Amino acid sequence: MKKAIASLALAMFAGIATTPALAAPEVFNIDNTHTFPRFSYSHFGYSKQLSRFNKTSGTVTWDKAARTGAVDITIDMKSVDTGFPLFDGHIQGTDFLDTANYPTATFKSSKVVFEGDKPVSVEGTLTIKGVSKPVTLTVTSFQAMPHPMLKKDAIGANATTVIKRSDFNAGKYAPNVGDEVTLDIALEAIKM
Repeated sequence: MKKAIASLALAMFAGIATTPALAAPEVFNIDNTHTFPRFSYSHFGYSKQLSRFNKTSGTVTWDKAARTGAVDITIDMKSVDTGFPLFDGHIQGTDFLDTANYPTATFKSSKVVFEGDKPVSVEGTLTIKGVSKPVTLTVTSFQAMPHPMLKKDAIGANATTVIKRSDFNAGKYAPNVGDEVTLDIALEAIKM
C-alpha cells in the first residue's frame, strides 16, 4: 500500500513538473520603418487622395493563449507626407492638423476582439488635436512568426476604420474636400 501511494505521489509530481507554464503577455515595440498610418479622402470628387505619417512609435501587447491584447500608438503629426512638401506644410496648419499645438495623435485600445487565435478588431480611443473619440479598427490581416532577418518574434497587421475630420476640429472645406477619412494602418512590431 505504501508503495502504491509513493508511486501515485511520484506520478502526480512528474505530471505537475511536465505541465507547460501558461503563456504570459508578450510586448512588441513598433517597427517605425514598417509602420505607416495612411489616410485617404475625396478631393472635390475628382480623386481619392492618399497620404501617410512617416513616424510612429508605441507598443503592442499580445497574449495568444488568453486571446487578449492591447495597442498603444503615438503618431508624429509633423511627419505627414502628402507627396508634396508645400501641401505637407499646409495640412499642418490650424485648419487641419494644427501640429504647432498638437504635434502628436494617439490611439489607445480598450478591447481586442479575437476569432480563434487572430484579432479581428480593436476598439479604442483616437485622439487628434486634443479631441478624443471612440473608434473600432477592423483588422484585415494578422501575422505572428519569427522575423526571418532579425531572428526575433514579430507580429504584423493591417487595420482600417473611417472617421470624420470635422469630429476632430479639422473639417475645413467639407464637404467639397471629403469629411470622411479612411484610415489604413500598416503595422509591424518586434518582441522586446
